[in-house]
Amino acid sequence: MKALEAHQVIERISQYIDLSVIPFGQNKRSVVRVDTRKPMYGGNGIVYLLQMFDAEELINNRIGCFMVFLNKHDQAGFHDHGPRGEEEIYVVMHGEGEYSDKAGVDGQVRSHKITKGNITAVSGTGFHSVQNTTDEPLIIFVITTNKA
Repeated sequence: MKALEAHQVIERISQYIDLSVIPFGQNKRSVVRVDTRKPMYGGNGIVYLLQMFDAEELINNRIGCFMVFLNKHDQAGFHDHGPRGEEEIYVVMHGEGEYSDKAGVDGQVRSHKITKGNITAVSGTGFHSVQNTTDEPLIIFVITTNKA
């Protein structure tokens, strides 16, 4: 991702939430990296991952990041975390969307409207998807755990 694009994404999201982080023993700062996924897991549009910690700061640097869907219909397609055994908790910080999950590739899809303050959780074997359903950005804080 180009530095200008990353800066623009951070600036836009900062209109809705505070992107400050205070790592243990360090000074207050902001996002360390912005990753772009287009499309993410076969979804639609662009999903931005705002990484809040460097690899050396936490055991798993994906443990705390913001997943951002700037535009209506931006989506992370159905996916699981395979052999990594990761489980995720999503905390909706801003916007509205649709969270869907299913047990296995052919499982029945369950869909739920999500809004600010909602929390979802997915097991290491579950498939899940998220989509922005409005013109406002959908901003989700992601907490990832590992079985290892």
